[in-house]
Amino acid sequence: MIKVLLADDHAVVRDGLRHVLLDASGFEVAGEAWDSATTIAMVRGVGAHVLILDLSMPGRNGIDLIRQIKDENPSLRILVLTMHAEHQYAARAFKAGASGYLTKESASRELISAVAKIASGGVYVSLAMAERFAANLNEPAEAMPHQRLSDREFDVFRRIVEGQSITDIAHELCLSVKTISTHKTHIIEKMQAANENGLIRYAIRHKLFDDELDA
Repeated sequence: MIKVLLADDHAVVRDGLRHVLLDASGFEVAGEAWDSATTIAMVRGVGAHVLILDLSMPGRNGIDLIRQIKDENPSLRILVLTMHAEHQYAARAFKAGASGYLTKESASRELISAVAKIASGGVYVSLAMAERFAANLNEPAEAMPHQRLSDREFDVFRRIVEGQSITDIAHELCLSVKTISTHKTHIIEKMQAANENGLIRYAIRHKLFDDELDA
């Protein structure tokens, strides 16, 4: 029996995941969490094989959360299930310690296959994401400006490009407006942009956040 933990801030998503797993044989949902704090508490208090983790919950940055969980519980396998289809997010997630990466548009059958594979020690990435990785193998060897950003800065960068205000970003990440403003300043400096519009133009030019910009 594969014991699975669910971490997503939307109850309807957790309900859907639970039903998919319980409808398949060999899975048990051992716990659920809805933000970074409850996820850490759950991981510390409940033994399981796989954690299905959303990257965009309230609280800590999702990549930082993966890193902390793996530091505290190296044997727990993490499957990222997120709305972010960009290969930059997947690369950062794997580097932090994730064992699998799926977008929320993935079919139920693929979710079951992914959980089973990483529970057995494997690594899972969808065919679509694998194609994105392959398509970007020809990126310059030197780090591009957005690759110099920390995981937190990259997350704030994405939110700025989406049009979120500094206040909204601070609220969602449970940080002060001053902290987010400092991140924004560092992002603009590292990206060598003049202002927010420069960040947006860069994201469009390099097709960093296709789904958000096309929405």
